Amino acid sequence: MSFVTTKDGVQIFYKDWGPKDAQPIVFHHGWPLSADDWDNQMLFFLAQGFRVVAHDRRGHGRSSQVSEGHDMDHYAADTSAVAEHLDLRRAIHVGHSTGGGQVARYVAQYGQPQGRVAKAVLISAVPPLMVKTPANPEGTPMEVFDGFRAALAANRAQFYIDVPTGPFYGYNRAGAKPVQGTIQNWWRQGMMGSAQAHYEGIKAFSETDQTADLKAITVPTLVLQGDDDQVVPYKNAAVLQDQLLANSELKIYKGYSHGMHTENADAINADLLAFIQK
Repeated sequence: MSFVTTKDGVQIFYKDWGPKDAQPIVFHHGWPLSADDWDNQMLFFLAQGFRVVAHDRRGHGRSSQVSEGHDMDHYAADTSAVAEHLDLRRAIHVGHSTGGGQVARYVAQYGQPQGRVAKAVLISAVPPLMVKTPANPEGTPMEVFDGFRAALAANRAQFYIDVPTGPFYGYNRAGAKPVQGTIQNWWRQGMMGSAQAHYEGIKAFSETDQTADLKAITVPTLVLQGDDDQVVPYKNAAVLQDQLLANSELKIYKGYSHGMHTENADAINADLLAFIQK
């Protein structure tokens, strides 16, 4: 397996497929998953002639289960370590959910001055801020995230069945047809990672205010989200992202869930390709 070691000694696992002289697309996974969550997209864009890269966030998947650094600043620095190690330039960075927050911070702080980033894509992403505060009255109440932490600490294995079986893919909706393999794959990826990293990651994805990150991004950015996202409400996420970004396109999909890049991969892949090829 391939790893890069960060400045603070963390081993970050990554995949790097395709021609090394082709334009790279870098995929950033959601909580509490791994690079494997992008298998469909990586195979699709590999077939289109791109170089495709994805890494496991620290404490997730095959990366080091370290005690420190489970925050957006370290997530972005780890992304930079991978990009520098592989010397990725003119890359398109695609992030889902927490990975969208990682993309926003990386692009804002590392990617633009060096010409390493050509475009960005935020899919069902957490910025600008998930948690409800006086300044963010439409956010999700803290009690919801406290419930996540309590469920994870009490029985992580069961929690990681309940999430994909229910709201993540919209399988709790009337008429939904749950795909057992999708549920099991979500569970498998989650259980590969560190309980501590996942526990602390809840604070990272819910309480990190990324308003400044979004305002700092100047590269073309595609914002995608479903209007039936039960995990990250789109009106407080994609709609606000589009307002804060300087150069963005917004598309809201009717009836799509938080995990739409898996459940509706054909539609998402087509829209990603069209944006990349512009």
